[in-house]
Formats: sequence, C-alpha cells, structure tokens
Amino acid sequence: MAEVKPEEISHPPMEQLQGFEYCIDSNPPWGEAIILGFQHYILALGTAVMIPAVLVPMMGGDDGDRVRVVQTLLFVTGINTLLQSLFGTRLPTVIGGSYAFVIPIMAIIQDPSLSGIPDGHQRFLETMKAIQGALIVSSSIQIILGYSQLWGIFSRFFSPVGMTPVVALLGFGLFERGFPVVGRCVEIGLPMLILFVVLSQYLKNIQIKEIPILERFSLFICIALVWAYAQILTSGGAYKNSSEVTQNNCRTDRANLISSAPWIKIPYPLQWGAPTFNAGQSFGMVSAVLVSLVESTASYKAAARLASATPPPAHILSRGIGCQGIGILLDGLFGTGTGSTVSVENVGLLGSTRIGSRRVIQISAGFMIFFSMLGKFGALFASIPFTIFAAVYCVLFGLVAAVGLSFLQFTNMNSMRNLFIVGVSIFLGLSVPEYFFRYTMAAHRGPAHTKAGWFNDYINTIFSSPPTVGLIVAVFLDNTLEMKDAGKDRGMPWWLRFRAFKGDSRNEEFYSLPFNLNRFFPPA
Repeated sequence: MAEVKPEEISHPPMEQLQGFEYCIDSNPPWGEAIILGFQHYILALGTAVMIPAVLVPMMGGDDGDRVRVVQTLLFVTGINTLLQSLFGTRLPTVIGGSYAFVIPIMAIIQDPSLSGIPDGHQRFLETMKAIQGALIVSSSIQIILGYSQLWGIFSRFFSPVGMTPVVALLGFGLFERGFPVVGRCVEIGLPMLILFVVLSQYLKNIQIKEIPILERFSLFICIALVWAYAQILTSGGAYKNSSEVTQNNCRTDRANLISSAPWIKIPYPLQWGAPTFNAGQSFGMVSAVLVSLVESTASYKAAARLASATPPPAHILSRGIGCQGIGILLDGLFGTGTGSTVSVENVGLLGSTRIGSRRVIQISAGFMIFFSMLGKFGALFASIPFTIFAAVYCVLFGLVAAVGLSFLQFTNMNSMRNLFIVGVSIFLGLSVPEYFFRYTMAAHRGPAHTKAGWFNDYINTIFSSPPTVGLIVAVFLDNTLEMKDAGKDRGMPWWLRFRAFKGDSRNEEFYSLPFNLNRFFPPA
C-alpha cells in the first residue's frame, strides 16, 4: 500500500469559508433578497415574542400590554439592526432582544416597592418605567467602552485559541432552548427539525431557474408547512383532552396576540411614561450589559466568518459595541422590556442559506419596522408556536458552535497547552451556568443571595452566561499559561494582521462606513 502523504490527510487553513455565493458586500437579486430578508424577520420573532411572554405577566400586564411590548421590541430591533449594519460593525447581524437581561429585570419585578402595587396595570407601568431607567443608565457602559476604544484595546488579549471556546459556547450554551423545548410538543417540533434538515441539506442541490430554492428558502417553506400542520391539529381537536402545558406549546390559538393587537400602532419614546431611576437597579443591569457585550463580540466573530469577511479589527469591534450601547439606550427610551444583543439564530441562518449579504439583513429590518406598526399582521406571524422555532434552533445554534470550533484550524492542536485551554474553557462554560440554572430552579433564587441586590445580579447574571464564563477562563489561561514562545501555537501569526484596520486590504471593502463618513471618523 502506498504511503499516504501529509497533504492528503489534512486541509490547509482557510481564512474565508467557501461556497458562499453572496458575501457581506455582494447582493442577491431583489426578489431573492426580499424573501431571504423575510426569513430573517420570521426567525427573529421567536425571541421577540418569548421574552415578553415570560416577563409581562410577571410585571402585572395583560394580553394588550404584552402585544404592545412585542411590537415595541420588534420596532426597536429593526432600528438597531439598521444602525448596526450601517454605522456599527456593518456585519449582517440582527440586533434583537437578549435573555441576558432577564435576571436583573426579575430583580426589579420582585422589588417590594413595585410588587406590592395592587393594581396589575399600574404595577406593569411602574415596573416598565423602572426597567427603562436601569437600561438607560447601564447603556452608557457599552457606549463608553465602545467609542473610547477600550474594548478594542482589551480585544488585543484575544487569540484563536482564546476565542474558540467563546464562540463555540455561543451556540452550545443555548442547548436549553433546543430539543428540551421541542420535546414539549414533539408531534410538531420533531417533524419541523427533520424537514428542515432534509430540505436545507439533503435536497439543497435541487434548483429552479438555477436557484437552489430549497437551500435558500428552506426555513420559510418548513415553517409554512409545519405551521399549517399545527393549525390542522388544533382545529381537529387533537389537543382537546391534553394538559394545559401541552396545549400552550402545541396549539396555534393560545398566544392571544391577534385578538389583542391593534390594527395600527406606532411605538414611540417614553410611551409608558417618564422612566424612573434607582442606583441599585442600574448597577445590577450593568452586569447584563457586560454579558451582552461578550456575547455580541463572539457573534461578530462568527458572523464575519459566515459572511466571508475578515475578522473585525479592534477598531470595528469597538465601533459595533458603541453602536450596540446606543441600541440599549433606545431599548430604554422606547420601553422594550429588555436589552439588546446580536441574535445568534440569525447568525446561524447566514450559514444555513449560505447567503451572508448585508442587504438581506437590512431588508429584514424593514420588515420588522413595518409589521410592528401593522399590529394585526405582525401578530399573525408572531402566533407561530415557539416549538417550531426551537426545532430550527437545534440546527442553527449547532452551526454557530461549529464556526467557533473552526478557529482551531489556525492553531496547533497537538499542543497540550492548547488542548487544556480549549477543553477546560468549554467544560466550565457549560458546567458553571448549568449549576446556576439548577440552583435557581430548585431554590427560586440564584446562588448569590446577599443583602446587596446589585451584587447578586452581577454574580448570578455573569456566571449564568456560557460565553462569558468561557471568555473569563479562556482569555485568562491563554494569557498566563506558558506564554513564552507560544505565539505560533496560539495562531497569532494569522490573527495579528487583522487587529488593525489597515492590516489587511480587504478590511476597507468590508467595514468602511457608508456615505464616505470615514473622512470624518478615520479608523485606527
């Protein structure tokens, strides 16, 4: 048997993923772009509906309040997405609601001065105004860290070895929103999962007029088919004798969004009243802002790879974080009930469709703004059972995690140092948040339970985030463990030239501001 050559059993590292017909600055035809943008809009509905569905009833709000919060969150998501794609990192990312803010928001909801208000609607309004005040104050952290370039300076401690666990945990850390949710209504979730995999992967080469229609539009096709199937089951009485939990997860008529939504309603700043400010609540909210910062940084790294762009330089990363801080400020002014971060599922959809076009994301932002004002039409799409989204998450979150692992190709994985850093960081990034989650579910409070509420929020929020735990462990180990002569093993020869905007000629093509604004804001 002939001796196998090394080049026959290994693949050379590749800076940009192959097989993307449209990358960050190339655009599909308008017809395709509109359908692809609508897919991103539909996908963003999962988080936009779920967060208010959990928080608004606890705040004392009714179905009408919940609909208004969903509309507001979608409206601001559209604005923030446009701002980020035009003046932030310029990557094709959707900036939507974040679960990272739930813990400090829950602390505000449970504040005795608010929870003791007897009237439900009044309690909702006062709680919303307190959340707004905390978001407005805490947003300054990202604005300062971003536009002062402090986050860009800190990012110089990053390397491919250090960022691999962080980006991987961005996907792996969301496993609770995958199959555990699918299992709540397996007769809808499992067919959706199987159909999505079959259409987007096994049948992706089927073309109509030279367009791989099943690969690019599989999400839209699958949701339409399974949603119709779920409607048939609901209308046929399949869940008539089922438990309340099963009906809430399976039926298509339990959201009560369409009947509660107005025909036309335009969200506007301070629509709930003047925000109220509390130092302790604001300090607690800062923890969620920091978690959002870390998760978004990892998302930008993944989105750049899935858009066939170069890794965002330190200056661009800081610009994006500053712009996201403005987005959280808008969340506080409009009253979305939560803060913002990059939507991980929409990053995954870039890879599933193999379309990384910036224009597609901007079109999706237009859909978000348009349908958030047309209440009834937006509520129709928002009534899709969350189980359907969870089935899609199983694929898209896994895809984002794999993108994180792909950074290992630039490192030496025969180094025990690198194996230790990556393995320990991923394990602790999953294990520590799981401990916090299980403790909270059992004790109905986080492990940190002192008299200082803001301190509790800090500990419980930061260590409940897998990417944040991964960043703390990985960056610390990578910059303290056997640093001498480890640069090549860490992947730094490849990584260093992307730190500066002028380090690679392609950066100007991908990240320059529109309207020739680089004349006034020259990149470092």
